[in-house]
Amino acid sequence: MNFEKVVFAFFVLLAAALNVSFVWGDADNWLHHPAYELFAALVINLIATVLKLGDRTHMGAVLLATSLVADLLLISAAVTWGYYSQVLHDTTSPEAVISVVSPAAGALLANVASVILLIAETVNLRR
Repeated sequence: MNFEKVVFAFFVLLAAALNVSFVWGDADNWLHHPAYELFAALVINLIATVLKLGDRTHMGAVLLATSLVADLLLISAAVTWGYYSQVLHDTTSPEAVISVVSPAAGALLANVASVILLIAETVNLRR
């Protein structure tokens, strides 16, 4: 068993799971979307991106692209959350919550694509 591949797959799957955890729930109810889950999803996504940097294959490039999309969307969600909480002092309105959850849902789509590609690559491996 290749420990490097285990760590790589672990972070890819954890990034997707944390993203699902943040997005899951009523889109306009702020109690269903804690800030620490968004922060955890962002940090784990960034770690997964760093782990994808060494792969020079075409599949590695596509995996890196999906990770960069997820990072960009989660960063925009975090910046939006910061804007609503620090500038407008409003994180409980439906508009604020939807403005944060929507980009996180887009990041979830990118993470799902990354997991599907990871599974496809694993299935295609030959001994």
